[in-house]
Amino acid sequence: MSDLSADLSPFPITRKWPAAHPERLQLYSLPTPNGVKVSIMLEEIGLPYEVHLVSFQTDDQLSPAFVSLNPNNKIPAILDPNGPNGKPMPLFESGAILWYLAEKTGKLLPADPAARYETLQWVMFQMGGVGPMFGQVGFFHKFAGKDFEDKRPRDRYVNEAKRLLAVLDARLATHAWIVGDEYTIADIATFPWIRNLVGFYEAADLVEFHQFKHVQRALDAFVARPAVIRGLDIPKRAA
Repeated sequence: MSDLSADLSPFPITRKWPAAHPERLQLYSLPTPNGVKVSIMLEEIGLPYEVHLVSFQTDDQLSPAFVSLNPNNKIPAILDPNGPNGKPMPLFESGAILWYLAEKTGKLLPADPAARYETLQWVMFQMGGVGPMFGQVGFFHKFAGKDFEDKRPRDRYVNEAKRLLAVLDARLATHAWIVGDEYTIADIATFPWIRNLVGFYEAADLVEFHQFKHVQRALDAFVARPAVIRGLDIPKRAA
């Protein structure tokens, strides 16, 4: 139950991004692969929230207000007025936020201990491997790194991305979703990055994505989910 008397005023971030609905979870984000993990999760679980756009164009993520919530100055971050013990809960790191929201609501994280840890291992697989490696592919293929004459750095990350996709493809050959038959936070963590790799980064040919038919099947199922469709566009970018 929401605490209608929640006081978020002690948090400096609310002075830059005032809460119109302080009783709701506050999301500070941008629709990047990491950012949409949390908006998709919130849409999936149906928890009321208020969203605030953190614009990279104006370096919002470097502002003292944002850094007061996340000293690592990365999106997404949340401020939950109804945290543990009824106190506001500030939290950053997308994987930690997914885990927190799953535990808070009892959704998208299995209750069975073995299945729970199996899910968390795949979340860590994404956080430690898929995200960082795919991001480097994007840098060296689409952004400033594409102009480097030496292609060895690019190829290093391309090869690692292909290896990670092969791991996922083998897993998805025998599972409907990454953990099993049930959709979990492991899928929410992972598929925005795969979508970004083959879409925004335009690296499908580079990583030979056509080889990974089971990943493609699961990606198609992921992006067809109504909550995912909504979450991929939250928050809306400034015009």
